[in-house]
Amino acid sequence: MNPAFFKKVKRNDRIAKWIITVGGMAIIFSVVFILILIAKVSLPLFLAPDKDLRAEFQLEHKTAEDKILALGVDEYLETGYRLDQTGTFRFFNVHYGSPLDTLEVSSETGSRRLVTARTYGRLNHMLVWDDGSVTIEHVKFYPFFDEKNDNVRSIRHRIERLASFAAPDYGLPVETMARVSDDGRQVRIDLFRSGEFQVTIAEEEESLFGAGDRIEEMHQLELGAVGDVTAMTMSTDGLKLYAGTSTGEILRWDLSDIEAPLLKETTRAFTDQREITALNMVFGDISLIVGDEQGGVSTWFPVRDADFGWKLTRIHELQGHTQAVQDVSPSPHDKSVISFAADGIKISHMTSERFLVGFDHGAERIVDFAQSTRGNGVITLSDHGTVQSWKLDIPHPEISLKTLFGKVWYESYPEPTWAWQSSAGTDDYEPKLSLTPLIFGTLKGTFYAMLFALPLAIFGAIYTSQFARPKFKAIIKPAVEVMAAIPTVIIGFLAALWLAPLIERSLGSMFLSLILIPAALMLSILLWQGARKVTPLKQVERGYEFLVITPVIVMAVAIAAVLGPGLENWLFGGDLKQWLFNETGTRYDPRNCIIIAFAMGFAVIPIIFTIAEDSLSNVPQSIKAASLALGASRWQTVWRVILPSASPGIFAGTMIGFGRAVGETMIVLMATGNTAIMDLSIFNGMRPLSANIAVEIPEAPVDGSLYRTLFLTAVILFVMTFIVNTVAEIVRQRLRAKYGRF
Repeated sequence: MNPAFFKKVKRNDRIAKWIITVGGMAIIFSVVFILILIAKVSLPLFLAPDKDLRAEFQLEHKTAEDKILALGVDEYLETGYRLDQTGTFRFFNVHYGSPLDTLEVSSETGSRRLVTARTYGRLNHMLVWDDGSVTIEHVKFYPFFDEKNDNVRSIRHRIERLASFAAPDYGLPVETMARVSDDGRQVRIDLFRSGEFQVTIAEEEESLFGAGDRIEEMHQLELGAVGDVTAMTMSTDGLKLYAGTSTGEILRWDLSDIEAPLLKETTRAFTDQREITALNMVFGDISLIVGDEQGGVSTWFPVRDADFGWKLTRIHELQGHTQAVQDVSPSPHDKSVISFAADGIKISHMTSERFLVGFDHGAERIVDFAQSTRGNGVITLSDHGTVQSWKLDIPHPEISLKTLFGKVWYESYPEPTWAWQSSAGTDDYEPKLSLTPLIFGTLKGTFYAMLFALPLAIFGAIYTSQFARPKFKAIIKPAVEVMAAIPTVIIGFLAALWLAPLIERSLGSMFLSLILIPAALMLSILLWQGARKVTPLKQVERGYEFLVITPVIVMAVAIAAVLGPGLENWLFGGDLKQWLFNETGTRYDPRNCIIIAFAMGFAVIPIIFTIAEDSLSNVPQSIKAASLALGASRWQTVWRVILPSASPGIFAGTMIGFGRAVGETMIVLMATGNTAIMDLSIFNGMRPLSANIAVEIPEAPVDGSLYRTLFLTAVILFVMTFIVNTVAEIVRQRLRAKYGRF
């Protein structure tokens, strides 16, 4: 050999080796980098919340007589205020503690002395004056941009009176609560020393011409044989009333009817009759927060019971305290719950049951606190008048392993469940971000697609490689491979707009064809055993079997199409879908797994067919010839010799097809209905991980809980395909070692 040419070949080999090595390493690096990237985005979901002390200062103009009844802070954590017994709101700079201004309020009768104040909603304060009257004041913060000073932003504030209530006609109550709704409905609750529980409701009388006269009704609420009322709360709109007692009962009233308030139920919350010390409503006014004398904190809401109707049920247990709970309050931003006891303040999230942050007593004892309306900050007040401003970093309080993968009891649900609902029409909704139904939907769709595609692809590969004529094989194999080039969006489009309505109209015929086609094939095989003795017909077996099989299948489908509607009318009253629902409770969804089996199976078949056919064709002809020479039939040779020898390749093709089905997006996006349910029924749809990412990511706020959860689903999808491919390679290597001698 020419030395120069030999040297050139070796040089080219070295170059090719380095190119292949670098290219392979680049691919591996790219895959690992993609995994790290998506994992990095989803990792903050599981980081612990944090708090940061931003400012600490001593209040000015505070005297022993001016007891502070309420605190508040704006959403920007710039301006805070305190309310004292004189009805004076004193505003101060949160960063430096410097006083800003004061705003004074008084009762309708001119009283200037407060007995108590309660905060609810977003900076709403219910003030009880010493003459028994009540007012509801709202602190309004709003940004102001000064055009004369380069549009410098400042936070301005004012006090708006939402409602006022006159004093009771007889005596001063020991406990009072009042609410006003957006439509002007006013509700006041008074608990008197004598034990009487009184409700006063005032609202506009409805008429054909709009609002009519204002009517007011007063009722005595019956308590029954329960302990003393120790805590009570109302919903923001004043339609629901709850009271807790010294012996552990919770009473629930419906105040929606102005003429007849109704006691809905009396529930014993604790078997040991522990005292209920604090009550409040979770943001959204569906769940009730209950604090007890043993430091327990739990949330409850009414659940429909088959025997008792709506029954108040304990749903979530949150991290409690070592001593009696003194106060509980909701976050005005989400479903978080703030509890206060002698050992400090604790913030937990109701849905995830996750403890977020806590504030322990230091050298000075905390006596009051307030959270910003965004939930991103807290100010605390000590018994020595020290105010601390804390910045909270709790980006994803509703996320935990339980909410992502476990059953969760959501508000208004009859039982714990897996659910996905990323958004709703109101700000107080409870996010439902369970990935379990999405993983289930991915596996369900893949299962039905493989159930349809795998037999057709493998048997088609066997026939094409072992039985078909070379000329026929030269046509069939390229035709099937071309199927892989069809865009999946086209397949999904046809499945959703053509196949789904077709199957829905001819559901009876489809099921009948599932019976007639196998029966016709078996019958034709039996008949062929007798007919094949004729010499001209016997030639058909040599690679032209499809000439006999195709007419049989077409005839079976035609018979099913003709007889299907008649049998549906005779057996199912003309509506198979309604019969399924009435008899089995199965609801037929036009976008179901039948459609997915056909559509996604159509996309998977070319991959499995091509790899399986290549594996079968690459089995040495000498092995096949030896089997036939020993007297084995063609089918015995295929089943006992060819298939085992080609099993590593067939299995690899099956796993690649499985991975292709797991990651499919467009077909399942267009043809499944995207219902995130956990039901194995073939008549229902599903929502797989890939389609969920495609649907949700355009609307997901960047770095929000939904956004990061979608990246977590991408990680899970990546891991699933990695596991499938790893298992496939391990099994393939073992099969190769076992049958390598062939």
